[in-house]
Amino acid sequence: MSAIRHRELELSDDKVLEMFKTMLLARKLDERMWLLNRSGKIPFVISCQGQEAAQVGAAFALDREIDYIAPYYRDMGIVLAFGMTTKELMLSAFAKADDPNSGGRQMPGHFGQKKNRILSGSSPVTTQVPHAVGVALAAKMEKKDFVSFVTLGEGSSNQGDFHEGLNFAGVHKLPVITMVENNKYAISVPYERQVASKNVADRAQGYGMPGITVDGNDPLAVYAAVKEARNRAVAGEGPSLIEAITDRLTAHSSDDDDRTYREKGEVEEARKKDSIITFASYLKEAGILTDEKELEMNEEIKEIVNEATDFAENAAYADPEHALKYVYEEEE
Repeated sequence: MSAIRHRELELSDDKVLEMFKTMLLARKLDERMWLLNRSGKIPFVISCQGQEAAQVGAAFALDREIDYIAPYYRDMGIVLAFGMTTKELMLSAFAKADDPNSGGRQMPGHFGQKKNRILSGSSPVTTQVPHAVGVALAAKMEKKDFVSFVTLGEGSSNQGDFHEGLNFAGVHKLPVITMVENNKYAISVPYERQVASKNVADRAQGYGMPGITVDGNDPLAVYAAVKEARNRAVAGEGPSLIEAITDRLTAHSSDDDDRTYREKGEVEEARKKDSIITFASYLKEAGILTDEKELEMNEEIKEIVNEATDFAENAAYADPEHALKYVYEEEE
């Protein structure tokens, strides 16, 4: 990366440092959740490791004061950037009563928070796409300048919801941005056995919208692509499809063993492109980050994660009868 690329994108030194810190926080929080899972304290983890650059680069290109997001289950970097806190994410991991996503009802990764305009996710993959398109339709009907941003894995791009959502968005020129985080595996199925086209972005032509494939390990490349798509959307030029090529550095989830379908060398090779390392190198080359500042940042994040862990572990579970709440209509 050229050491002035962020300035060419009109990003300040402070802003790219904030991007890196958000990426690092997502990584450290994710790593802690794996330790908690392996020690039997939380039931399930579905990891963002390796995809932080795509997530944070995209989030910072949006207007985080007015835009709506429909994240998929790996998007811890996006929801952190949009205002969900480490404590709230830990409450979800521990399935505690104050989990803002669902009060402990849903599996972790089913993000949803009204105050930060995070649309609630569901377990069937790709259902978030038509939901996000509906929000974009509302923006157009109400003549408002917000956009809707939705993410999914490349495996989800083979579901009917993807086709229906993007086709509707294309026909009606809606202000929605769809970003496919292509980590090359739909659980255990490699890309070449899922999709016949070279890139998922090639499908955009059939929906009447531009499609672009970018390096998902480069937060500035993703930022530039999403920024351009947002500018198009608010100008009334319609939707965009972005494919961010990433690397999943973990198993699909804490219940999966990727050693049964991935070569060990493949993951080791992917770690050489780890955006936490490469973006830190870029910032140091640009004179924005020093080894001392990086160490301080890691210590600060460690304290934040420790505090969130203790807070969530000691928080209360929901009362058993609370399971019936929101199921039936209740009289005032």
